[in-house]
Amino acid sequence: MVDYANYLTHLECGLTGERHEAGQVHGLSQAGKPLLARYDLDAVKAGVDRDAIWERTGGFWKWRELLPVQDTKHVCALGEVDTPLITLNTLHESGNVIIKDEGRLPTGSFKARGLALAVAMASELGLEHLAMPTNGNAGSALAAYCSRIGIKTTVVCPDDTPAINIEETALQGAKVYKANGLINACGAWVKAGADKGLWFDLSTLKEPYRIEGKKTMGLELAAQLGWTLPDVIFYPTGGGTGLIGMWKAFAELEAIGWIGGKRPKMVAVQATGCAPIVKAWQDGAEHAPLWEDAKTMAAGIRVPVALGDFLILRAVRESGGFAIAVEDEAIADARAEMGSKEGIHLCPEGAATYAAYKQALADGQISEKDQAVLFNCGNGLKYPMPALR
Repeated sequence: MVDYANYLTHLECGLTGERHEAGQVHGLSQAGKPLLARYDLDAVKAGVDRDAIWERTGGFWKWRELLPVQDTKHVCALGEVDTPLITLNTLHESGNVIIKDEGRLPTGSFKARGLALAVAMASELGLEHLAMPTNGNAGSALAAYCSRIGIKTTVVCPDDTPAINIEETALQGAKVYKANGLINACGAWVKAGADKGLWFDLSTLKEPYRIEGKKTMGLELAAQLGWTLPDVIFYPTGGGTGLIGMWKAFAELEAIGWIGGKRPKMVAVQATGCAPIVKAWQDGAEHAPLWEDAKTMAAGIRVPVALGDFLILRAVRESGGFAIAVEDEAIADARAEMGSKEGIHLCPEGAATYAAYKQALADGQISEKDQAVLFNCGNGLKYPMPALR
């Protein structure tokens, strides 16, 4: 792999803007909030050609000038690809509804993006043991990339996590624990180990670089649409790293002159059984309190409390978007409808975005004329199949 110029300048607190030095191990800011990577965007604008980048192979690694990894030897590639845009042609003949299928990535989910960058930076910064809580797909992505580059991994998941996710994570080299509790309880267990010096806590947004991996969804989408953006994006939202990352990507792309000022409405999709972001959006709040007794078939968005809640809500509001919750029954119906009518096998979280699209369309929150991109965040084969009807 060719070496590319690195434009990372520093990190800053997502809440206060307090500056932190690059090239050092960081967790949260002094305010206890996520850190955001910042770049010399003027230098990128002057020295990098967008079309030359887009012509490269290597999937999300092609965006190296807008990523934090400095030394190529820490790039832990596993055959990444640009994930396809699939236009619905039966359910919506307008051609305005598009699925971005992240299930084509290594380990079968969009978690590959964030974890690949987090692991690469952990390697660059000399970390030897990483741990994190997971509802499923993040664990297998962490294990795969850590095994690829030689870092030890510990993963903790709720005891009702789909068996295939647990087995895959263990197969790819992680030491896996099942906990009697939801992902926030698993996160507390991981934090306790980190506080004892057993490992580095790689929980969602507790380090700065998963956002950078997830923002490549926004970079890639803009390029695929001819350096424009859709009218609306429906994103399955648990910890919300991808929604935050894409909003960051769009700002960076405009700053370097690769896109104009148009922004999509960002829609945070949750399930009615676990909808803290939806409630906070409806209440006009900046933070989302813990959602008690969280339940949904879409395990990936069963996140009762999100560390980056204020960043998610900021992106939704700045974009003129909204947060929406859908019933589990609607998720199951959407998954079956998409499979039988379009031949697209969505994961439950991806199906939630289609259920939300239909609900928003019926409620008049969007129009059939709007170009909408729905994120399918994982391969449907990694989840239990619905019963035969």
